[in-house]
Amino acid sequence: MALTFRGSKIIKLIGEVMHIDSSISLPLKARPIVIVGAGSIVETAHLPAYKKAGWEIVGIFDRDHEKATAVANYFNIPLTATSLGELISSAPSDVVFDIAVPAFEIVGVLPSIPDHSCVLIQKPLGTDIHEASAIVALCNQKKLIAAMNFQKRFIPSILAAKRLIDEGVIGQVHHIEIRMNIWHPWHLWKFLFGIQRMEILYHSIHYIDLMRYFLGNPSKVYAKTVKHPKMMDLASVRSVIIMDYGESIQSFINTNHGHEFGQKYQDAFIKWEGTKGAIRHTLGKNINFPQGAPDTFEVSILRDDMPSEWKSYPIDGSWYPDAFIGSMSDLMRFAEGSQHVLTNSIESAFQTMQVVEAAYYDNEYGGTVIQY
Repeated sequence: MALTFRGSKIIKLIGEVMHIDSSISLPLKARPIVIVGAGSIVETAHLPAYKKAGWEIVGIFDRDHEKATAVANYFNIPLTATSLGELISSAPSDVVFDIAVPAFEIVGVLPSIPDHSCVLIQKPLGTDIHEASAIVALCNQKKLIAAMNFQKRFIPSILAAKRLIDEGVIGQVHHIEIRMNIWHPWHLWKFLFGIQRMEILYHSIHYIDLMRYFLGNPSKVYAKTVKHPKMMDLASVRSVIIMDYGESIQSFINTNHGHEFGQKYQDAFIKWEGTKGAIRHTLGKNINFPQGAPDTFEVSILRDDMPSEWKSYPIDGSWYPDAFIGSMSDLMRFAEGSQHVLTNSIESAFQTMQVVEAAYYDNEYGGTVIQY
């Protein structure tokens, strides 16, 4: 399929939804990209996205030089640097640094990045709120144009839902539910084993960020995250997170990465309910990951003269790789001045980390003890 990003214009004959726009805006002039890190997220998402967009990748560096070389050969990247210094010294002046390293390595990489550079940092923003504060301080000190790669905001179906909601199609949103009942292959990310924080910091953080994208900052958060008997070497793999937006909005995240009983009852969806209608999006990539399943996008509009029905709509693009085009494009467009708001700004990412930190605090100290 050709890369047009003109959106998915769906005409609904009964007239409730006339147009569903899932388009991703591209920069007027793309900048070259260098990549720090050659892990699986770079190999399966970042580089396929940039290749699809037709962007130039000028170099890559990873401590595992053999891995970086293999990735560079596969994607025809001209330079496999032997050090971060070599990568930086060979980079063009208008380059974007795509930093895709484990969270605990970010504070060690940023001091080497030239001042005033464009930087896209893979989530999360450090391992805790203290590292997040240090990263923000470094970005400000070096005057970096810095964004966090919360790419789920740019999934075409998420963009479509946001635009429908902003246009008032489903009325006042009063319920957002995110449900992940899946079997996740954590062995693909070796660095996740043995760390103190896992599920919320590396997975549910995406959904916390999406809640903020649609509803703003919550006043409170309630959370519990737990292990799985068959995954005891991981800090946690199942979470329930409730974000408090007052007395008339329900907002919660429910993740279970240990559903090993086949795909029949696996779930991976986001549902928005409003006073006039509802939207439901299935994130197919999370089902049978990394192979994935088809996405779905459905809308139900309340009508006085007939029963409400769910209608399915095709949406051009999906999480992998299109959302990764979106997050990088957003940074490039902000840097060139063709858009005035940086969607995934480092300041917004810090607020997401504040909610994450609050969730871990509530997990540790929250709850009312019952005396039986």
